[in-house]
Amino acid sequence: MLTNRQLLILQVIINDFIQSAQPVGSRTLSKKDEITFSSATIRNEMADLEELGFIEKTHSSSGRIPSEKGYRYYVDHLLSPVKLTKTDLDLIHSIFKEKIFELEKTVQKSAQILSDLTNYTSIVLGPTLSENYLKQIQIVPIQPDKAVAILVTNTGHVENRTINFPAKVDLADIEKLVNILNDRLAGVPMDELNERIFKEVVTYLRQHIANYDSILESLRSTFHPAAHVEKLFFGGKINMLNQPEFHDIERVRSLLSLIEKEQDVLKLFQSSKAGISIKIGKENDYEEMENCSLITATYTVDTKQIGSIAIIGPTRMNYSRVVSLLQHVTSDLSKAFTSLYDE
Repeated sequence: MLTNRQLLILQVIINDFIQSAQPVGSRTLSKKDEITFSSATIRNEMADLEELGFIEKTHSSSGRIPSEKGYRYYVDHLLSPVKLTKTDLDLIHSIFKEKIFELEKTVQKSAQILSDLTNYTSIVLGPTLSENYLKQIQIVPIQPDKAVAILVTNTGHVENRTINFPAKVDLADIEKLVNILNDRLAGVPMDELNERIFKEVVTYLRQHIANYDSILESLRSTFHPAAHVEKLFFGGKINMLNQPEFHDIERVRSLLSLIEKEQDVLKLFQSSKAGISIKIGKENDYEEMENCSLITATYTVDTKQIGSIAIIGPTRMNYSRVVSLLQHVTSDLSKAFTSLYDE
């Protein structure tokens, strides 16, 4: 159990190191307004903190830097939110200024603004298409036996899918098909379209379209529920280059290489709990991230988690600021998407 004096010294060391990226010595601490102890007391307390594993000595300086254990204690017990500036809030609110916005554009803009505000790398995991409901479908013939189905969801997501018919289809039949699909499938979750077509829509196709069986088979492949496609949006991929910890080219190269591998990035989100989650250094699953911290936050529709945001930075990350930004952005995203999904 740390004493109040040790807690204060640890907090000041970490806050100073976050700002300066320079090891912190007793002389630096003695100049801090909140530190009122003698230099000898400061040195003794720092020695105890080092012995306990909360700070460590670097080879090139007499100062100390936080250890992973120190950062973990700081995050778990000493972290306090910071008040965001008007500039911060204006930028965040700009994500949602459009009266009508597409889900993907909103998520993409969130990633970019978070990277701008933190100067770290941001990754946003967008909602899977299965979380969307079909709002409208159009079918545009491009050849006698081929057409493009344009699917619009309740969130503004637009997806084009090719329909390959086994033979020429009359325009009149395509018009009937569009009317039936819109009438029977509007409001149906995207990953349930195929099932609904073969359980319900088939009856109406049989009644109104002569060669309905060949059209039905074409729809099978068009509306087959794809594996839950998870879309990633990045902001500030090379922001790491701005951090002194990443002036080592090999270290940066290995981290950037990891970020380029979509399946590896998706794994970063797999253990994300609801709310804010922080992994520090070797707590991360990848060796390439042992000098990084990963902060993830989830956003929801009502109470259902539909997506996540991650910020990757050095272990010397400004945790208070990043957590405050993530709390604000995920809250706004949750409200915006809840209103969209409820329309």
